[in-house]
Amino acid sequence: MIFEETGLENVTIEFQALEEIMESAGFHYVYDYERITFDYKMVDKVRDDVYYFRVQGYAVEGEIPSPHSAVKIFQLLLGKHYYPHGVEYDEEFPKNIVEKCKKKISIIKEQIQSEAVS
Repeated sequence: MIFEETGLENVTIEFQALEEIMESAGFHYVYDYERITFDYKMVDKVRDDVYYFRVQGYAVEGEIPSPHSAVKIFQLLLGKHYYPHGVEYDEEFPKNIVEKCKKKISIIKEQIQSEAVS
């Protein structure tokens, strides 16, 4: 599931500020110097399913994880994990999981927009 028109797409922010905001909201990240993905893991204990809310970005200036590199956010996704195959995004998601993602968006949105460089 792609979250569209969140107000975060195409926002550019310094990596150091983005890292602090996302970690304080419970996200963990992986990167490859040009691209970064912040993951928030959710476990549905009733269904025994694992979901990932992902915020993806890429470096438009410098290299990640340089503190002053500029990262442009390009996509917010919700996916369901299938062992051992990975994460699938074209699913029907439980309402409570989608709502949790929307709450996370509202938590990070104001902070990211206030730190944005463009």
